[in-house]
Amino acid sequence: MATRKIIQHSGFTLVELMLAITLLGVLAALAVPAYQDYKEKVRITQAVTDITAIAFKVEAYYLDAKIYPASLAAIGENKKLDPWGRPYEYLNLRGKSGNGGARRDKNLNPLNSDFDLYSRGKDGKTKLPISQKDSLDDVLRANDGRFVNLASKY
Repeated sequence: MATRKIIQHSGFTLVELMLAITLLGVLAALAVPAYQDYKEKVRITQAVTDITAIAFKVEAYYLDAKIYPASLAAIGENKKLDPWGRPYEYLNLRGKSGNGGARRDKNLNPLNSDFDLYSRGKDGKTKLPISQKDSLDDVLRANDGRFVNLASKY
């Protein structure tokens, strides 16, 4: 009488493998957008920190010279880039006749009386009134420094 050997194979079935791949896909679909949102919040926080630090330097310059600098080059911050890779925007409002280039709120009132300092945000686009769609992602300084955050939160 011949004996038969039963060979058992260990491993995953096709159904188990497909289930594991599907589960990984669902987890990735949830994790990637959450990570992108986290990275954007970090960029915004960095821009707020940078704008606050630059504004302190501008104010220190004013205390020494009794005039606001004409540009960020006067305080050595002209090469500083925002978290999206673009230079920060600065405008001395007291050095100009009128405030035609000043950032404005939804009622078209200037945001600052001394100087404007802002980042164009994620999309790199901006308009003078911060209520415009292109300006909502800008990180800006308003109320003469009492507000530094996203334009959409102003």
